[in-house]
Amino acid sequence: MGVSEDLERVALQERELRLPAVDMQLAWELGTRLRTLAVERGLRIVIDVRRFGQPLFYAAMEGTTPDNVEWVRRKSNVVARFHRSSYGVGLNLKAKNDSLEARGLPIVDYASHGGSFPLVVAGTGVVGSVTVSGLAQRDDHELVVEALCGLLGRDYAELKLGAE
Repeated sequence: MGVSEDLERVALQERELRLPAVDMQLAWELGTRLRTLAVERGLRIVIDVRRFGQPLFYAAMEGTTPDNVEWVRRKSNVVARFHRSSYGVGLNLKAKNDSLEARGLPIVDYASHGGSFPLVVAGTGVVGSVTVSGLAQRDDHELVVEALCGLLGRDYAELKLGAE
């Protein structure tokens, strides 16, 4: 798939993966779902679920480093700023031959790499993010989408990105 096809699919994911609420229980269920996937697949990832300004779930798998923690923070900042997935923002910038730096956003605080996805509450809007770091950016993004699909009872095959 090219950038334009991925952009369309990411926009669909962002429209479709809406939650009834974001509370401590949902954060726990989403975070533990991601952690279970990581354990089953032997993934070295950091997982962060948050309402903006309030961490709700955090886990670091064996083999991760402080760099993963920083990637989580920077990618989550992109979701908070743009109310879009970090992968979607990165693809959009790539399609326009643009960058966060050119927009005046310091790379020390923002990363438009895949892995952070907005937590959207139907009727309310974006209230937080779920972020994974440790895999290739497209894989980070897709792991989050897969977990959200599972949480919401959606068929992941209908929403996943196509082959690269």
